[in-house]
This record gives sequence, C-alpha cells and structure tokens, in this order.
Amino acid sequence: MPVSRTISRPAGTAAARRRGRAAAAVALTAVTAAAALTGCSIRDDICSDGEYPVLAVGNTGSACVPDGEQPPEGWARYPEGKVPKQVDDKWDVYWRTHTLDENGKIIDVPDAG
Repeated sequence: MPVSRTISRPAGTAAARRRGRAAAAVALTAVTAAAALTGCSIRDDICSDGEYPVLAVGNTGSACVPDGEQPPEGWARYPEGKVPKQVDDKWDVYWRTHTLDENGKIIDVPDAG
C-alpha cells in the first residue's frame, strides 16, 4: 500500500499569514487615507514668510516683495480680498487671466487662458 506523504506545517502558520496580510492591508489603507486627506491638500505658499505677493500691471506676472517695502515700478499690490495665498488657490487661478491696468482697475488679460 502506498504511503501518502504530507507536509506538515506548524499549527497557526496560515492564520498568522492571514493576520499579517490583514495588518498590511490596514496599514496601506491608513497611508492612502492620510495621503488623500493631507497630501492632496498641501499647496506651496505664493511667497515666503516676510514677503507679500505683487502683480505686474497690465500683465500676468507676479513676484514677492519683502514686507515693509513698496512694490517696484510697474508692479502693484493685489486688491484687498483678492490676494493669492497658495499656488493654484482661487485667486492664483483668477489672476492668470486678469490683471490691473495703470489706473488700478481689474481687466482681462488679452491672449490669456
């Protein structure tokens, strides 16, 4: 009569592997959730600490000026309440197609967009 050969494994090995896979899945889910909640919402600031943003009059250019200094000639402060704070925020996107004329009036930028 042939003898069947079986490989015996220590008890609990399969269960331990399942627990390990489950723990890895939970960890991966937690990392993915953290990235979705924080990583996607992190944006670069327009200017560094100690600076404020200015825009080119009649153009879509922008720059940063040290706090306490006036904008250089040909540049202006953004209108109050319409200052971009972070890259791709509402006002950063808006000022890509708008600017100020020499009288400080908001105008559409020709050929922008």
